Amino acid sequence: MRIVVEQPAAQWYKREMALTEGDFLKLFVRLGGSGSVQPGFSLGVTRDTPRNLGLHYSVEGIIFYMEEDNLWYLDNKELHISYDEQQDDIRIEIQ
Repeated sequence: MRIVVEQPAAQWYKREMALTEGDFLKLFVRLGGSGSVQPGFSLGVTRDTPRNLGLHYSVEGIIFYMEEDNLWYLDNKELHISYDEQQDDIRIEIQ
C-alpha cells in the first residue's frame, strides 16, 4: 500500500492550489462521490498539517499524505495520481 504522485500532477496541484515547497496536501475519505474501491465514498483533497500520518509521498516539494484512520479506503492497494493533459485535470486511480 502506497501513494504515488506523478510530477505533472504535483505541478498541477501547485498551480491550482497556490502551493509552495514544504506544503502538505491531505488526501481524505469523504462520503459520497464515485469511489473506485469503496462504494459511496470518494477522496477529497485539502491543504492541512498531518496529525496521524499514515502514508506519504513527496514530489515537487509537496508532501501528499493520508492519515492512518483513512487508509482503510485503499484496501491495501496503491493510490496513483496522474495528470490528464487533454482534460487539464487530475486522474486518481487505485490499483
